[in-house]
Amino acid sequence: MPLTGRKVFIITASAFGVIIAVNITMAVLAVGTFPGLEVKNSYVASQSFDADRVAQEALGWKAVADVEDDMLHITFTGRNGYPVEVDTLEATVGRATHVKDDIEPEFSYFDGKFTAPVALASGNWNVRLVATAPDGTRFRQRLALFVR
Repeated sequence: MPLTGRKVFIITASAFGVIIAVNITMAVLAVGTFPGLEVKNSYVASQSFDADRVAQEALGWKAVADVEDDMLHITFTGRNGYPVEVDTLEATVGRATHVKDDIEPEFSYFDGKFTAPVALASGNWNVRLVATAPDGTRFRQRLALFVR
């Protein structure tokens, strides 16, 4: 069969059609899974960023999260390795790619650990937490969590 102009046009149009269809599909999926804004006004948020960072670093806290037997455990330790006093704790547990699985566990505190019941599927999760020190300093951190 000879290669005619009509066949070349059909091959070229088909190739571009596939490329355009894939681009449209990927754009629709990207917009559909976009969780939204992190802050309402990034300029306003940036004005206190350095001061907030310095105050958080001055606390010297380290946070660690793990899941065992459907219980989420979060521990906070100071520079000396001992548990620190946390006034309040808010956390959101979710996937990095979308917000449909996000949960906000209800924590209880005992013996230096915050614990909350969670039913997480296996895979990678993020714990986005905001803890407050007794002096009002906010401690924000995102902890990576892998569930087997």
